[in-house]
Amino acid sequence: MAETKREIERKYEATPDTEIPDLTGAAGIAGVVGKGVTELDAVYYDTPGLRLAADKITLRRRTGGEDEGWHLKFPVATGIREEIHAPLADTVPRVLAGLVRSRTRGTPLVPVVRLRSSRDVRHLVDGQGRLLAELSLDTVHAERLTPGNGTAGWTEIEVELADGADPALLGPVGKRLRKAGIRPASSPSKLARALAETEPGPATATGAGAVSVAARRKSTAAAGPADTAAAHAEEQASSRHADAFAPAGGARAPKAPEAAKSVRHRGARLGSGQAGEHVLAYLREQRDAIVALDPAVRRDLPDSVHQMRVATRRMRSAFKSFRKIVDRSVTDPVGEELKWLAGELGTARDQEVMAERLRGRLDELPHRLLLGPVRSRLRIWATSHRADARRRSIAVLDTERYLGLLDTLDALLDEPPLLPAAEAKPEVALPKAVLKDYDRLAARVEHALGLPAGHDRDLAMHDARKAAKRARYSGEAVTPVLGKPAKRFAKRMKAVQTVLGDHQDSVVARETLRDLAVQAHAAGESAFTWGLLFGREEATAADRERELPEVWAEASRPGLRAALEG
Repeated sequence: MAETKREIERKYEATPDTEIPDLTGAAGIAGVVGKGVTELDAVYYDTPGLRLAADKITLRRRTGGEDEGWHLKFPVATGIREEIHAPLADTVPRVLAGLVRSRTRGTPLVPVVRLRSSRDVRHLVDGQGRLLAELSLDTVHAERLTPGNGTAGWTEIEVELADGADPALLGPVGKRLRKAGIRPASSPSKLARALAETEPGPATATGAGAVSVAARRKSTAAAGPADTAAAHAEEQASSRHADAFAPAGGARAPKAPEAAKSVRHRGARLGSGQAGEHVLAYLREQRDAIVALDPAVRRDLPDSVHQMRVATRRMRSAFKSFRKIVDRSVTDPVGEELKWLAGELGTARDQEVMAERLRGRLDELPHRLLLGPVRSRLRIWATSHRADARRRSIAVLDTERYLGLLDTLDALLDEPPLLPAAEAKPEVALPKAVLKDYDRLAARVEHALGLPAGHDRDLAMHDARKAAKRARYSGEAVTPVLGKPAKRFAKRMKAVQTVLGDHQDSVVARETLRDLAVQAHAAGESAFTWGLLFGREEATAADRERELPEVWAEASRPGLRAALEG
């Protein structure tokens, strides 16, 4: 079973003869208690191309100390990491391997660096002896375990905040250390420093040991046959996943780099003053969000499924909105795979939203109208559906199809299929794309409002909702370029989307309430409350239909087009 903790720490440069200054009196520290020296032995794992290190993720097996075992660390912010701990084992625990799968994509995790440290520990405590932080003076020996076998050694100081302690303590402690001539470390982690200082051949790391897959492939190719073979094995693994990528219909999608050959030269010349670069930056942001949210979904963190689903939808929407800039003959098949992924994730998200909506509806009713075990029935329904939806979401993240999609997104963004309009000025090309989405939404809203209430109008409003979401996304995508006009446009489209979204939720809620009423009746329970809620949802839908013309009139008021076009 894996355990999680938030690690908040600061690192400082030191030498073997560094003397720690007196820290008592700083931020409530009443005493410094020596805890002796501990010998630590840690082996860090990564892919041959160092994909985890490229994303500042560390995975290690460590013996010695009170928390020996496997540790997986994800960056949260500067000096803050999320640490997931698993018991000591000879191989990488399955749960930790799963949490990095969106990065490794099936490439084996291998030992890359061994760090042996002598850790001289001091506890910083308050007047009641409670632990505030742990300060350690580490003497480190690093050994590269991949071909090249470089070694390095250094001494550093770590100050790690105790669980529940005030992060403000780290500021005064750091000030005392700096006054004593002890400077903040230039490297964010021991692994980053070890990789930088044991690099075989010409160093490719920059700053504090930053790495990238591409840079590492170049360096390993120069380092020797064994490293070249390792990088080749990683490339083959990625290729296998890309080959496995196929749309739901069974036909394989075109590989993005090959399909983009005719326009690849344009992407090479793009700069910040061209529309294509802004679109690519937005697409990369969504790709990165999907990859980063994968472990959060696996850990069942709040809102993670929703955010990952949003990223897939934003990317697919951008492919459509900016089809004059990015070749849709290449992106359409990728968009279909994103649609598939969003649909699979949607099972969990839709169930979560519906359960929350119906609980809220029950809370609105007077107790005398709650006939039968309605809360218990809803709880059972929600629990069973959530468990099924979660299993389905996790299973999808382990499929070759999903991992192949991630590889395809990488390939597409590395060599994007750009069209000539990508070289246009963003102030010219981007408003055209956004206004086309707006015109599409306007036509759908007009169509929906022209229908009588009923099933056909429900379907038309749902189509309008999807168009409103796309218009909102395109407005948000161009906001960094077009500024306030695009921001206002996106806000207006969100208001329309909200009304249409609540209408659609009421349609789906009625279907769920009918199912719950049938189940209650079959069990000999009263179906009165479910029928009452059904009626309230009908009233909600009618309210949204009456509200839509006013909201749309406000969203589409004169001046919108002129503002976007500058």
